[in-house]
Amino acid sequence: MRINFKNVSPAAFRAQLGLEELVHKSGLDPKLVEMVKIRASQLNRCAYCIDMHTKDARAAGETEQRIYLLSAWEESPFYSERERAALEWTETLTLLPERGAPDDVFERVRKHFSDEEMVKLTMAIVAINGWNRLEVGFRGDVGEYQAKK
Repeated sequence: MRINFKNVSPAAFRAQLGLEELVHKSGLDPKLVEMVKIRASQLNRCAYCIDMHTKDARAAGETEQRIYLLSAWEESPFYSERERAALEWTETLTLLPERGAPDDVFERVRKHFSDEEMVKLTMAIVAINGWNRLEVGFRGDVGEYQAKK
């Protein structure tokens, strides 16, 4: 670990945790949120978060097959249209500099989520991208995380 940001700046850590608490209380399906977190973490190459959220997804009842195929979700038949929309929005916002946020993508996603759900989903994507940047930047210790049962 380069810097233990949790200890060095407890206020910064609490601020990020506040965003995470909002996500947990959003009412979105926890398995969907975990899949969003895994996919963003894959794109951001955050080993710490991939380790954490694959464990959390399994603890929430997600199948190994769906976790393993997440990086190829577009070619896989194992995701619902709503999940596909969430994953497309995740990729779009995670890769924002490369893709922007095109209207056609927004409209596809909006077919599956209410305005309120769109905001909640977007906040989940914002939160995981923040965590990814903290853990990649400061090189979090990978492998020690244990999922809560």
